Amino acid sequence: MGAEPYEYFVNYEADPQAALDKLRTDVFRSGEYRGAEFAPATAQDALEMMDADGTASILDIERITTQPDFCCAVPYSSDELQEYFGTARPSREDLVGNDLFWDDLERGQARYTVIYTNDEPTELLFVGYSFD
Repeated sequence: MGAEPYEYFVNYEADPQAALDKLRTDVFRSGEYRGAEFAPATAQDALEMMDADGTASILDIERITTQPDFCCAVPYSSDELQEYFGTARPSREDLVGNDLFWDDLERGQARYTVIYTNDEPTELLFVGYSFD
């Protein structure tokens, strides 16, 4: 198996950890992750069942941090947003056909950014790669 990319758009929340927590709950309930066929009782059970391979989903990401680390999501910096999207306030349209923002992602880590519509924050985008 190789690392699998994933991406999720969620409604904007000023607190990215709260948005991540809700997203993890939604993904667990949906069963759209590796290991769902084993019917784990909790997201933590799913993570333990899949061990080092992970769930190939946002379930593998437990918290928001300021520095890249395993099982963490880090915001894109202003410089990265400018480099990848040409703006500090990317819209969904800025993502279409743009794969540059995947280049610096490491396995088992995630990144996120605010997505804007008419210069207003409307969504958060979480992207990442599975462990394996």
